[in-house]
Amino acid sequence: MDISGHIDEFMLYIRSLKGRSDNTVVNYAVDLAQFADYLDVMGLDSLSNLDMGALRGFLRELSGYGLERTTVARKLSALRSFVKFLVRSGVLGEDISAGIRGPKISVSGIPRAVAYDDMMRMLDDGISGSKKKLRDGLILELLYGAGLRVNELTSLNWGDVDIPERMLRVDGKGDKTRIVPMGKVAQEQLERWRADASLRGRVTEGEEPLFHGVGAERLTDRTVHRVVTAAAKAVGLTGVTPHSLRHSFATHMLERGAPLRVVQELLGHESLVTTQRYLTVTTEHMKRSYMEAHPRSGLGEVK
Repeated sequence: MDISGHIDEFMLYIRSLKGRSDNTVVNYAVDLAQFADYLDVMGLDSLSNLDMGALRGFLRELSGYGLERTTVARKLSALRSFVKFLVRSGVLGEDISAGIRGPKISVSGIPRAVAYDDMMRMLDDGISGSKKKLRDGLILELLYGAGLRVNELTSLNWGDVDIPERMLRVDGKGDKTRIVPMGKVAQEQLERWRADASLRGRVTEGEEPLFHGVGAERLTDRTVHRVVTAAAKAVGLTGVTPHSLRHSFATHMLERGAPLRVVQELLGHESLVTTQRYLTVTTEHMKRSYMEAHPRSGLGEVK
């Protein structure tokens, strides 16, 4: 039996225990599914490879995203319970989680994620006083809803946008191109933005910039920073930057159970543990995981 099979047995076991809340059971299922996905990606899905190093590697991977200490502690608790179950069942000869005290999560250089409720207030109410509500709302939605870097956003052309399929072609660091899904809210805003651009006589295809600044020039990164700062200030938030929205995208996805490799692919990141190896998934798998896990995806709807 592979590790996923043992996880299924463990979930049946804890569901039978008295005193386990439904919330705990659901959280453990999410945490262990992420662990199984990590092991699969790293080629460690055999019980012979299940050791303390595998546990530590998974926790380091999570810590690299700057998750709250309480979230990482919960995932470690799930791992410890699972390992103890394997020991009691005779599958493992020793408790490989013993001695793991949890990762030390350094916050230096890592922006804090905006709390989910604050993020929703910023998206829904942050641009209410803006003179360019349509543009600014779409900027916020793409930064958070698609996890884009500022320069990736300002570099978007209309030819990079597939509105019906809810997909973006993004030119990332090192001239690496990736395909990123977007949510239903972003799709609707893009449709309105395209209609508005057409009314203003703008071209909405090919190499034409998605966002214009002054005249025919592209929107500048500096303007995007001002839009984000103003939206945050409007709802009483400080210290929020465009990168905060990208970081919130990753954090909220992971907290809701998205596989690590999907989040890494969506962000265009190199693996935090194996820096020479990129984690790849199919476009359809990536899109489905995004739609199921991201709070602005359109309530799980997949085209």
